[in-house]
Amino acid sequence: MELFGIPLQALLSQLLLGLVNGSFYAMLSLGLAVIFGLLNVINFAHGTLYMLGAFAAWIGLSYFNINYWVMLILAPLIVGAFGIVIEKTMLRWLYKLDHLYGLLLTFGITLMVEGIFRSIYGVSGQPYSVPDALQGATNLGFMVLPNYRAWVVLASVVVCFSTWFVIEKTRLGAYLRAGTENPKLVEAFGINVPLMVTLTYGFGVALAAFAGVLAAPVIQVSPLMGSNLIIVVFAVVVIGGMGSILGSIVTGLGLGVIEGLTRVFYPELSATVVFIIMAIVLMIRPAGLFGKEK
Repeated sequence: MELFGIPLQALLSQLLLGLVNGSFYAMLSLGLAVIFGLLNVINFAHGTLYMLGAFAAWIGLSYFNINYWVMLILAPLIVGAFGIVIEKTMLRWLYKLDHLYGLLLTFGITLMVEGIFRSIYGVSGQPYSVPDALQGATNLGFMVLPNYRAWVVLASVVVCFSTWFVIEKTRLGAYLRAGTENPKLVEAFGINVPLMVTLTYGFGVALAAFAGVLAAPVIQVSPLMGSNLIIVVFAVVVIGGMGSILGSIVTGLGLGVIEGLTRVFYPELSATVVFIIMAIVLMIRPAGLFGKEK
């Protein structure tokens, strides 16, 4: 069976691949949106923290024989703790300064961490096997669905929309938003705003690490895996609207699908389609699709 002259199975396979990529875009852009929207910091180190999550999973399996499922929980905690150290020792002093200072600091952290890992492991990727429970594929009749890729999409969607619900629909999310807009008023109610800010940054970093663990069996673990992705993720955040939680999720998933379809119908454009869409959106709506005009 063909659709627009393309075999249906090939089309659906590319759609699935686009959805998997979109899942990574959504999770990474969600972490960026949480950090920028609540802390007003442009975290250029986000791609490096994603790489650290993948390397934590690989090191855990290779050196300590810790399986995938344990590292799926442990790696975000480890990298999140590293993020908290960065926030408490460096970023905290830049909140009231121009965005450029935070961008330069996190860019420097990126260069430093990537340089350390490149000197130890080189630039070639390290393989990470799919966990036994998710190996193989399921025949749906119209296509063969790899079990692990289905798991990546499911896990990403659940984590992304759970985060959106907590931030937008719960009392904790209201405290977070109020604490960034009027910290002195929130502190008057007995809430420790500096601790809340620190934990928020740690959570955004942990999201990147979680995405890194999910990505480890899909792509080879490499020191450059974060820098290869972060520019696209920033484009996703800009299209969705800087600081928009829902915008980052919907835009990330949607652009992944569009990128997958572009690979089928016009492969030469697949590497640039996200940036073309970004340029069009910025001309029509400078605040992004879900952003608020100031």
